Amino acid sequence: MAEAKQKSGWLNILVDYGPLLVFLGTYKFYAPDETSPLGEIAAVIRGTIAFMVAAVVALGFSKWKFGRVSPMLWLSTALIVGFGALTIWLRDESFIQIKPTVVYVLFGSALIVGWLRGKALLEILLGAAFEGLDAQGWLKLSRNWAFFFFALAALNEVMRATLSFESWLWAKFWVFLPLSFLFTFTQIPMLLRHGLAAEGVKEEEQTPPPTA
Repeated sequence: MAEAKQKSGWLNILVDYGPLLVFLGTYKFYAPDETSPLGEIAAVIRGTIAFMVAAVVALGFSKWKFGRVSPMLWLSTALIVGFGALTIWLRDESFIQIKPTVVYVLFGSALIVGWLRGKALLEILLGAAFEGLDAQGWLKLSRNWAFFFFALAALNEVMRATLSFESWLWAKFWVFLPLSFLFTFTQIPMLLRHGLAAEGVKEEEQTPPPTA
């Protein structure tokens, strides 16, 4: 059972970050593309097309394998396709870079509004993951993730403004992913104080799905 749970956890990570890996690999393969009159944007466009296709495939795989698609994955995929289309049409990579900021702000806003109204919207996403967690714990977790999402949105904008496109892509793995896991671990003491059964945490659903 533990082995199956671990495999499922890695599949969830693959669904969330696989499309970004495809984007990075495609962009790296074609950049710099000196033979194209478009210059670097040609590699960005090819990577974006691969990103869009991989995101839709990941969504379909999630539905087939797990029988459901999380709200965050639905929104992230829709925005990947939407902002990706703008990137290709206008030949401007800034649109695909803005996408994570939009996702972080939208979900942070939803969580904070829910918290202000006394509703833990994060429980809709992770209800089965934290067995025994009381209502107050869910409210605090929703509030904390909301502020963390806002911080990630600000960080994405800073990196988008200061880094090259390729460096920004790599930062999604070497900065955003470690920060997300680190933040999750900082929440565990609070969750334990609010009734979380440590042995009841499902590995595949310890954190909200990351937004590539």
